[in-house]
Amino acid sequence: MKELQTGQPFKNDLPHFKSFPAKFGGPMKPSTGNPAPGYRKHPGHRIEAKPAKERVRVTFNGEVIADSREAIKLEESGHPAVYYLPRKDVKMDRLIRSSHRTHCPFKGDAAYFSLMNGPDNAVWTYEQPYDEMSVIKDRLAFYPGKVDSIFAARE
Repeated sequence: MKELQTGQPFKNDLPHFKSFPAKFGGPMKPSTGNPAPGYRKHPGHRIEAKPAKERVRVTFNGEVIADSREAIKLEESGHPAVYYLPRKDVKMDRLIRSSHRTHCPFKGDAAYFSLMNGPDNAVWTYEQPYDEMSVIKDRLAFYPGKVDSIFAARE
């Protein structure tokens, strides 16, 4: 696999967050006044967002509906790793925006998509995440139990 070029990482003095390369969503900007409130109550909570070293493919009903070499791998305390894929690498015509919404005190408000002719709320996105999670802005993540597979492998 071709090595990804990186830019200057944002230096964040928060111990719970690790920086990421500029290639993925640009360098993090200083706070815009939208910091994640969850860290005040849970200072030990950790989230690491970094470029995935794997090519990530998502299949549903035997069809590849997402294929990316530019995924972000997010690892969060107490949760399995999640891949966030750029929309350009997802067959958006297979998704239907849902009215479902959830809130995470560390990432922000999530919007959802259902799969066409498939399960409801199978895909989520943070369209206006908290400052610390701007790297996943507008990227899509898939629930493993609602698609056939999420396959990540180094090339």
